[in-house]
Amino acid sequence: MNALHNLWQEQKAAIIALAVVLVGVASCLKVVDEKTQAVVVRLGQPERVVNRFRPNVDFGQTGAGLVWRIPFMEQVVEVDKRILDLDMERQQVLSADQRRLEVDAFARFRIIDPVRMVQTAGTTDRVAEQLQPILNSALRQELGKRSFGSLLTADRGKAMEQIREGLDREAREYGAQVIDVRIKRADLPEGTPLESAFTRMATARQQEAATIRAQGQKTAQIIRATAEATAAKTYADAFNKDPAFYDFYRAMQSYDATFAQKGSSTAIVLSPDNEYLKQFKGK
Repeated sequence: MNALHNLWQEQKAAIIALAVVLVGVASCLKVVDEKTQAVVVRLGQPERVVNRFRPNVDFGQTGAGLVWRIPFMEQVVEVDKRILDLDMERQQVLSADQRRLEVDAFARFRIIDPVRMVQTAGTTDRVAEQLQPILNSALRQELGKRSFGSLLTADRGKAMEQIREGLDREAREYGAQVIDVRIKRADLPEGTPLESAFTRMATARQQEAATIRAQGQKTAQIIRATAEATAAKTYADAFNKDPAFYDFYRAMQSYDATFAQKGSSTAIVLSPDNEYLKQFKGK
């Protein structure tokens, strides 16, 4: 302890000067990590950008690390380099077929021009605040052109792409790029509108099922009639080759219908010379 006390007493001025130098050097340095872009602002004006976002460039190759700045003259504004989320508050949208929809959507964006962002918005949170009403308006306009049923088909993807393009044009004013827009839910409000929609959907499905059954019955009748006509032609072609066989075949069918009735107590009395029994006699 005495040695430290003596050192302090002997080198007090040097130690204080060294501490001041270390504090000054520390104030001149700023660590910028890989997920952050840094805008160095000198006297209120952007001077340079460190670790700027560049497409298709791997992390570690864009300039992250220590940044030198002039104390009290330069300020380092950090801007997130990652993809950010923009959640839209759940709201009602009127579709083209006059149905009120409960829509819940979100967008993803990133800052590609940090200087413009600092000049126009200041922070990424401020950018999100500016883009949210634009997203709401774009959703209302685009979904208002489409029916509720179209949102259940591939047309929904086209609507999302058009909304993304419109929102991206506005986002460029703030140095941002909109990467994607998606609808999480698009439902009818609870209550009478929803029940009416279910009733209409059930009725439409019943009508569709009846149409399919009618078409099936029509097709079956056509197939059955075609088969019967083909069979009749086949029989006719066969019988025409041997009329005597046709006479025999028809007689056998008649005997089967007349004499082979099970449980019948009817008695039939015929003379052996009856013409009806000629096939029993042979030639």
